[in-house]
Order: sequence, then C-alpha cells, then structure tokens
Amino acid sequence: VNDITVGTTVANLGMKETVFPHPVFHGDTIRVETTVISVRESRSKPDRGIVEFEHRAYNQHGDLVAKCTRQAMMLKKAI
Repeated sequence: VNDITVGTTVANLGMKETVFPHPVFHGDTIRVETTVISVRESRSKPDRGIVEFEHRAYNQHGDLVAKCTRQAMMLKKAI
C-alpha cells in the first residue's frame, strides 16, 4: 500500500476489527495484502476523499497473522 499512498495520505482516521489470530516469531516472513473496501468524497474538503482498506498479513505458511480495517483521508491527486 505504501507505494500507492505515498504523497496522498493526509491522515489515518482509525483502525477497527483488528485481530491477531496466529503468533509471529522472529525469522518469520510476512506478506501483506490490501483490499480497498470503499471510497467516498470528503464532505468538507473537495480535494480529498475517505478510503477504507482491509489489510491482511500472512506468514510463510499462509497462516493469517493479522487483519484490520483502516480508514484514511487521502488527497485525490498526489502532490
């Protein structure tokens, strides 16, 4: 997500539904997947929008080790 949000993230508005169903150990390899759940225009800032993401992290065995939903205020165009 960092590659597509650099220069556009104004603020993280919060995280919810955060779970850690399996432990992570030193030496584990972690990969992350992100899905955009929803997008809407900001009601008060015409150059910004609110994006809701779901982030999922997996270890090298494919076990889900972390999951959360995050909302962020984003610029519509990168600076």
